[in-house]
Amino acid sequence: MNTGTEHRPRIAIVDDDPDMRNTLVELLNENGFETEALASSQDFYDLDADLTIDLALIDLKLKGESGLTLVINIRKNSDLPIVMLTGVGDVVDKIVGLEIGSDDYLMKPFNPRELIARLRAVLRRYGVTQTVHSEKNEPDKDHSLNFGSNVLDQTQRELFNAEGVEIPLTNAEYRLLEYFLRHQNRIIPRTELLSELGNDLSQYVDRTIDVLILRLRRKIESAPSKPVHLQTRRGQGYIFVTEGRASH
Repeated sequence: MNTGTEHRPRIAIVDDDPDMRNTLVELLNENGFETEALASSQDFYDLDADLTIDLALIDLKLKGESGLTLVINIRKNSDLPIVMLTGVGDVVDKIVGLEIGSDDYLMKPFNPRELIARLRAVLRRYGVTQTVHSEKNEPDKDHSLNFGSNVLDQTQRELFNAEGVEIPLTNAEYRLLEYFLRHQNRIIPRTELLSELGNDLSQYVDRTIDVLILRLRRKIESAPSKPVHLQTRRGQGYIFVTEGRASH
């Protein structure tokens, strides 16, 4: 259970669709956030300089100045966490948005639970924690995947160790680990992993998978150079072994 002073992170919602803005405000307020509902980039620029914003949730297809331009301008002067909302056909914009400094994106229509989990994950990477009395920092046992002494909570999109301490994961790391856990003890080629993570990694080459594997091993293996769970099968791909000996 979380302890400490109550903190409700403030999210700037920048979306020119009033219905979407209202939906997001209601969803975020119900889940322990403060919100600033803004209809345009200019509304964001006009925010009181003394107002603390913890994260900007920006629609890419804003009328007038685009969401991409807003992200570029924010990044010129700030490391404010940014999450983009994109349409189904905005593949190029998504890639550009990630390259110019957005931390994550979510496609419309989105799953409300996933949006909340993504926002919390990005905030945690920036050291912003949400401590509200209604929030539990315990795995959802009904929607969890286990390996060794670790628990992957699919509701909160969080990984916990044996002591219940969260092991922070980026969105790509989370999706990769979840995929492995849903396909345990099966050799999975890089091409399949790239296909599964295509929305996140379409701008990269397949060596990106190897980099993600190394990062995951550092977080989940006691000896990353001799992994027990996330093992390599040379010339074939990777396999997630639930129980077994370390590979060499």
